[in-house]
Amino acid sequence: MPKAKSKIQITNRRASFDYEFIEQYDAGIVLVGTEIKSLRAGKASLQDAWCYFSGGELYVRGMNIATYFWASRWGSHEPARDRKLLLTKRELRHLAQAVKTKGLTIVATRAYIADNGYAKLHIALCRGKKEYDKRATIKEKDIRREMERS
Repeated sequence: MPKAKSKIQITNRRASFDYEFIEQYDAGIVLVGTEIKSLRAGKASLQDAWCYFSGGELYVRGMNIATYFWASRWGSHEPARDRKLLLTKRELRHLAQAVKTKGLTIVATRAYIADNGYAKLHIALCRGKKEYDKRATIKEKDIRREMERS
C-alpha cells in the first residue's frame, strides 16, 4: 500500500521578495524526536531562516520549530536551535565556494516531509534584491494578475 502524499509545506514567502534565487537544493535536516513530531503537525516557521558553514558542515539558523505539546518537560527540544543540514560533499563544496563570493547567501525557502517520511529543507543560493528590483517584481505580479482576470 503506497504512502499518502504529505501536505506539510512550511514556506518562507518573504524570501522570494527579498532575494533573487540563483541555485536551489533539497537538504535533509538532522532533528530530534519531538522536532519531527512538531514539524509533522505544521508547527514551524522559516521567517528568518538562513544557512551558514561551520567546520565544513552546513547549518540552518533562525528556523523555529515549536515545542511539541505532548512532550514531557525533559523530553522537549529547544525551539530555535541551529540544525545541521545533510548534503553531498560536492554540493557542500560548491556552496562553500559560492558563499565566499561577495553578496551571496543561502536562505531556507521551504520545509516539507518527503514521500519517504524524512524531513527536508529546500534551500537557495541567492543574492539580495535592491529596492528597484523589488518594485519591478511587484509590478510584474500586478500585470500577471490583470492578464489572468481578463
